[in-house]
Amino acid sequence: MAFYENAVNQEVVSDGLIRRMAAVKPAILAIVLGIFILYGVGFAQPQLLHDAAHDTRHAFAFPCH
Repeated sequence: MAFYENAVNQEVVSDGLIRRMAAVKPAILAIVLGIFILYGVGFAQPQLLHDAAHDTRHAFAFPCH
């Protein structure tokens, strides 16, 4: 009986870990994309992209000068 309970507990822990990892991947991707938008697009050559990123940084009170 103890073996069965351990197997069930491990399955529940594994399932919870898999779900948590599934939630972490999109969060990390969103953070990387956000950092790219704040910093990377600010160095873009087309003036329209640069101005849009610049205005967005100012809208969020993010210093850029």
